Amino acid sequence: MTRIRLRREWDAARARKFRQAAFVYLHVAVLYEATVWTLWRHGIFHEPRGPVELWLVLGGAVAALVFWALWRWQNEWIARAVWVLNVLRLPPLITAAFVREHGGLPQSFYLIALLVIIGNLWMLARAAWDV
Repeated sequence: MTRIRLRREWDAARARKFRQAAFVYLHVAVLYEATVWTLWRHGIFHEPRGPVELWLVLGGAVAALVFWALWRWQNEWIARAVWVLNVLRLPPLITAAFVREHGGLPQSFYLIALLVIIGNLWMLARAAWDV
């Protein structure tokens, strides 16, 4: 019977890549949380799917879980799954940055968000595929 191991033992360089990816993801999550909070406080963030406080708590919980999983388990499949989920952020950001009107937010907002996500993808890819 094959046993799936969450924790892998890597050499020091690869383990460092997982730790770096974990911290970059954490910083991106903090940036997202701060952005939601700021937009909400200024009346720009709408609440179509429930109260913003709930989403802030859920977002913080997901960020903590992903950070911990990348840091503790250092499993390439976890990093790859997080990478794929982050890739899904690209089309809406690209659309907002280059195609449509921005609804009161400057184009630079979406361009910076796009750069942040690309940086996050790069760090996750380094850990997931040892690039």
